[in-house]
Formats: sequence, C-alpha cells, structure tokens
Amino acid sequence: MNRRATPAAIRSSTSVRARTPPSWPVPLALLALSFIPLTAGTLRLIQLAGGPAVIPADARFTGFPVALIVHIVGAAVFALVGILQFVPRFRRQHLTWHRRAGRVLAVAGLMVAGSALWLTLAYSPKPGTGDVLYTFRLVFASAMVGAIVLGVRAARARQIPAHRAWMIRAYAIGLAAGTQVFTEPIGGALFGTGDVRDDLAKGAGWVINLAVAEWAIRHRPRPAHERRGRNKQELTSPGASPSRPSPLSPS
Repeated sequence: MNRRATPAAIRSSTSVRARTPPSWPVPLALLALSFIPLTAGTLRLIQLAGGPAVIPADARFTGFPVALIVHIVGAAVFALVGILQFVPRFRRQHLTWHRRAGRVLAVAGLMVAGSALWLTLAYSPKPGTGDVLYTFRLVFASAMVGAIVLGVRAARARQIPAHRAWMIRAYAIGLAAGTQVFTEPIGGALFGTGDVRDDLAKGAGWVINLAVAEWAIRHRPRPAHERRGRNKQELTSPGASPSRPSPLSPS
C-alpha cells in the first residue's frame, strides 16, 4: 500500500533542501586555486625527465633532485585528494573512502611539509628571496606537520570536530602556493618589489589561507543530526521546557 507524503512533510523536506547550501563552490574554488602551482609542478617534472623546458630552468635542481620530486608529487596528491574531503554529501555517502583517502592525505601532507623543510635547509635559496621567506618556510612547514599529526591523533580519539579543524588548517597551509600567485603581483603593484617586500607578499599567502580556514572552522554550519541532538539535550535537561531552553545547555 503506497502512502502519500503529507503536505507538511513535503514543506519540511523542501525547507531543508532550501536551507542546505550547495556543496560545489568550495571544491571548484580549491581546484582553481591549485591549478597554477600544479601545472607549474607538472611542467617541472616533465623538464626534469628530459622533456622540453617550458618554464625557466633552475640550476639548483640539476640531476635528479629527490626532494623536489617528492614535494611536487606530494603536493598534487594532497591538493586533489583533499578537494573531495570538502564535499559534505560525498563524504557522508562514502565514509570508507573518506577514511582511506584521509590516510593518503596525511601521508601526502607530510611529504609536502617534510620535503619543504628539506628543500629549505639543504638547498641554496632561490635568487631574489631572503631571510624572511626562509623563516616563513621553516615556520609554516613545521606548523603543517604539527597540524597533520594533531589531526590524525584527533581522528583516532574520535574527536571529529578537532580532527576536521586541524586538517583544514593543514590544507590551508599546503595550498598557500596557489594564493601566492595572487599576493605576489598585488603586493608588487601596491608596495613595489624587493627581497623583503617579495618575501612578505609570499608570506601573505599563508596568512590569508589560515585566516580563511579559521573563519570556516568557526562558522561551519552544524549538521542536522548534531542540531537534533542538541535540541533533544536542551528539552530533556532538568528545568528546561520546550519553549525555554535550559540556561545550562551549551550555546
């Protein structure tokens, strides 16, 4: 026997869909932000493999620079796999994939951060960069390692909000190269060029990404099942009533 949905149920379902924001703008924005650095990395790998020199050669990486290859491959995996982690519907419907991809993402992120430290400490600085950028790279690469480690520990402890927050921070640091594509020319146009100014413009990429990440962490919409659990807790708290939540309930 088929049961027809009541008008109230239809209105409720429609209102839920209307309140649910589309999930595709963020992944598309992340893909666009990753496009230029990933393209440059791919061209560099082709060049190192003996292909045409489409981008200017870098004398620091002659021969077979393992650290650079690890950095480029790790960055590509970290950026592309991480994008799907920002699609809530896909994540909820494919939990097994999410967990397995999360392990890959953690390893790739550590490859990116570890090779960044390796390149900074073991290779001579790129001409046109100074001590400010050298310090930035050490600080943010170390911060990325710390964020990934804390994110993995939180996942093992089933502390999902903390896990999500730390992995968002790590992803923001890892994606700074895409933001630097914009901060460098804008910084040059506004403040001129020079070693310190160029270094600060690059550093702005990390700062902007982390600022956006913190905003996203603090303004993340609460999932429906969490809202239902919170409402139930408020209504069942001692002294609470359906019309007036308990003042002791969490805000």
